[in-house]
Parts: sequence; structure tokens; C-alpha cells
Amino acid sequence: MSLITARHPTPAPDTTATTTDTGTATSTDTDTTTSTDRSTATSTTATIEKPAPARKLARGAGLGVLLALLATVVWSGSFVATRDMADTVPPVQAVFWRWIIALLAVAPFAARPFLRQWRTIRRHLGFVALASLFGVALYNTLVHQAGLTTSASNMGMIMAASPVIMAVYARLGGERLGARRILGMLTAALGVLLLVGKGSLAVDLAAGDLWMFAAALSFASYSALLKRKPAEIDGLAFLFTTFLFGALMLAPAYAVSLTVQGGFTVGLATVGPLMYVGVFSSAVAFFAWNKAIALVGAARAGVVYYLQPVCVALLSYALLGERLGLLGGASMALILGGVALAAARGR
Repeated sequence: MSLITARHPTPAPDTTATTTDTGTATSTDTDTTTSTDRSTATSTTATIEKPAPARKLARGAGLGVLLALLATVVWSGSFVATRDMADTVPPVQAVFWRWIIALLAVAPFAARPFLRQWRTIRRHLGFVALASLFGVALYNTLVHQAGLTTSASNMGMIMAASPVIMAVYARLGGERLGARRILGMLTAALGVLLLVGKGSLAVDLAAGDLWMFAAALSFASYSALLKRKPAEIDGLAFLFTTFLFGALMLAPAYAVSLTVQGGFTVGLATVGPLMYVGVFSSAVAFFAWNKAIALVGAARAGVVYYLQPVCVALLSYALLGERLGLLGGASMALILGGVALAAARGR
């Protein structure tokens, strides 16, 4: 037998096994890749996952309370400025120029949104006009009128009645106030009453005090209206529109006052307070308050407004040297405690 015949043939490669192994390897690689992709996708999804709604709501509520506090502090100073102008600038003229200054202050930021949204504003003209009447024209005229016959402290303390009216409006609108908020509101109201009545719940009111109660009703009505502000109207455009409409509403009364009472002397004693109430108490404070209402509602923002007497008392101490005394300290503790209780999360 030849060598060629005797040699065993070389076995053919096991293609089945190779194919199977290759398939298994491929399958394993594919599974690994798929698993990696899924892991990557899950990681990416976790990375871009938005914060939980509860966390976002908590942040919004905190910001809303801070904005309400900012507006309250600024408005506290406006009562001092308003009282300071009472003997030099007629009320209607002071309010008219207040809104002219406010318009000029917000125009660089709000004029373009106002023009862009004018058609939308026209569709809601009735609502905007009503908000302008209560929040701009009527409320501030009543405040300046009250400044003729009552003190700045009384003005600030009486305005603390407006949260009660806001809470009533909120309840009529179907909002649940909750036991904690009601208890906090009543505690703060008790502190205000003790502060106004100097330790007694019997409060002796002057004519200016009655004007301030009317102002509180007007402001509470404005705050309740804000909850129904059409979402499509930009905040700055709405602010500019209410300032503009309010000034237009006051223009006829301003003309009459100018004719009957004459103008006022332009000087540091008049321009300084007007600039404060125009820029800070109008442009800054109203923007902050409107935003606070949108975030936490009128009832909860109104609770923060109870701090107004406290702010006025502190300003009086800092600027005028008036001491709070034991009663003032106790009243302030009640107000602060009530506000903290009512503004807290939960029922």
C-alpha cells in the first residue's frame, strides 16, 4: 500500500460546532451589548429625569412666600412715605404721579410684551379693567386719603385686616383653607388687634382708619382677582396694562384736583417719597405680589401680609426711635407665630 493510500484523511472542520459556537458568541455579545445599551439608556434617563412634582411644588411655595414677604416689607415703607406726603401733595395727585413713575420704571421691560400681547389683552379687557380699578386706582387713592387723618402705624396695622377678606374670597371660590391655616390666621389677627388696641380688643377708629378699611377691602378684591388672571397674559404685560389703565382712570380726577387744589411744590420732600412709592411700592412690590399670588394663592400670600404691622413697628423704631414695649413684643410674637403656622405646608 502506498503512503498516500495508507494515510488517514484529515478530518473536515466541524462547521456545525463552529457555527454554533460563533452563534453563541454572537448571541452573547449581542446580549451584552443590549444589556449595556439598556444600562446606558437607564442611566441617561435617570440623569435627565425631572424633579418630583412634590419637590417642585415645595420650591414654588417657598419662592411665593418670599415674594409675598418682599412686597409686604416694601409696602410697609410706603405707608411712612404716604403719611409724609399727606400735607404737601393732594392724594389724587400723589396717586396719579405714583403710577406715571411706575409706568416709566417698568416700560423698558414690559412695553414690548404689552405690544406683543395687545390682542390677547383686548379679549380680556373687562378683567384687566376691573383689576386696574381695585388694585391701582381705587386702593391707592383710599390709602393716600387715609393718610390725611391717621398715622402711618395705624395704616399698616389696619391693612393687616385684608388677609381675612382674602381668606373669605378663597373659601367662597372653593379653596380649602385647612385647620392649620385658619388657626394661624386667627392667631395673627389676635396679635394685630392687640397691637392696634394697645392691649384691648376694643379699637377706637378715626376717619382715616375707616378709609384704610375700605382700602383693605379693595386690595383683597384685587388679590382675589389675580387668581383668575388669564394664563396667556404675560406677568410683565399684565403689570404694565394695569398701571396704564389705572393712570387713565385717575386722569379726570387729577385734572379736577389740579384745578381746585392747585399743584404741589416740586422738591426733595415731595419727589423722594414719590420715587419710592412709584418705583419700589408700585413696580417692584406689585410684580412680587402678583407672582406670589400665582405661586401660592391669595389666601396663603395674605397670611404673610399679617407681617405688615411688625414691619411698620420695626421701621418706626429704626427711623423714629419708637420702642415696641412689652405689649408690642407680645403682639409681634403672636403675629409671627401665626404667620409661620399658617404658611407651613400641610393642612
